Amino acid sequence: MFLEFLIKFNTEILPLVYKTLFVISPIVVPLVLIYISVLLWVRYVQLKYISGLKSFLFEIKIPKDIQKSPLAMEIIFAAMQASGAATYTEAYLDGKVRGWFSLELASFEGQIHFYIWSSEPKFKKILEAQIYAQYPTVEVHEVPPEEDYTRKFAYDPIKHIIWGLQFKLLKPDIYPIKTYVDYALDKDQKDEYRIDPMTAVLEYLGSASKGQQIWLQILVKMHAKESLKEHRLFVKPDWKDDVLAEIDEIREAATPPVKEGQTYPGFPNPTKGQIDTINAIERSFSKMAFYTMIRGFYLADKENFNNAYISGFIGSMRQYNSATLNGLKMDKWTDTSNAFKDWCTIFPFLKKSRDALQEKYRKHMFNAYRLRSFFYPPYKNHRGKMFILNTEELATIYHFPGNVSATPTLAKIPSKKSEAPANLPIKK
Repeated sequence: MFLEFLIKFNTEILPLVYKTLFVISPIVVPLVLIYISVLLWVRYVQLKYISGLKSFLFEIKIPKDIQKSPLAMEIIFAAMQASGAATYTEAYLDGKVRGWFSLELASFEGQIHFYIWSSEPKFKKILEAQIYAQYPTVEVHEVPPEEDYTRKFAYDPIKHIIWGLQFKLLKPDIYPIKTYVDYALDKDQKDEYRIDPMTAVLEYLGSASKGQQIWLQILVKMHAKESLKEHRLFVKPDWKDDVLAEIDEIREAATPPVKEGQTYPGFPNPTKGQIDTINAIERSFSKMAFYTMIRGFYLADKENFNNAYISGFIGSMRQYNSATLNGLKMDKWTDTSNAFKDWCTIFPFLKKSRDALQEKYRKHMFNAYRLRSFFYPPYKNHRGKMFILNTEELATIYHFPGNVSATPTLAKIPSKKSEAPANLPIKK
């Protein structure tokens, strides 16, 4: 039987395939070449456009007595609605891209700092005004480019060890992570009853000691439908269809099968867990969504490097995980696979290749972090895939903590600022 098939394949099917390829090649090959040329051209014009952007970096210094919930940060995120190319000329000749932002936490030997970076200079006044509107007692300072903490660190493989990682979601984007609403931070409570999930991250950052730095970066870009102006051959809709389809699937799973002789469909009878899941998905869908990438770095002098900080980095993000919804886990990191390490143990001559590969991973991810690059060249989709988080989820991971956080190394300004009384007498 197999011999007959092999003879038929060689005498009939294979010649037909060759003939078909020969006939369509004058059409297909030019189209493929044109497609590749367009992609290369788009990469070139986008790099040119991005290199001309005058980005800025804000450092936010927080007071000791912030009483606002993370909802205030949601309003700030709502202002980060950067537009992309409006015309095909802008998209394919100018290389214009949708602006993106970076929410950053950095610990320098345990001293924690908050940063917000933007690719678009036009957002400087808007972002500053929104921060002061929601947090009038903070101080916003623009960091000069030469003082950017990512550029002040001069990585030397001989002196330093750096370890980076990128996170991904445990489940599809439509399932939300555990947010501050689940921790009841949206309700008015006394400090002793409030639980801020961000405290675990701050405590981890504050644990860095002499010769150590820890960086956390959350890159965000507004989520919207993408089409030819975003260089897609096929339209990529927003996540509305996926959300509705998932809700229908949960409801269908809760519907009992139609019994024999039954003329009417079964009525959905979801469990409490399924009801809670549907409610969480619908609440998540009701808020503005952002494409997101989360990455981090642990940097240390060789004599101060401690492996425990690697597992600590991963563990500090687990309070956002939900058993029934979604969560964050490590995706890629600046190391080779365990399987390759085993091969290096068996065949020692592979060790040099492993070391070279590790160094390559470190340098590329480190440069991607410094450039805040992921959505566009030069490090587009670098070793990962962007996912979607809404404003509620982002505000859970990144907000300005108040009295709930007792991290001693969290730098806070000693007093709050307030306006002078309106009825203050004026001496003439």
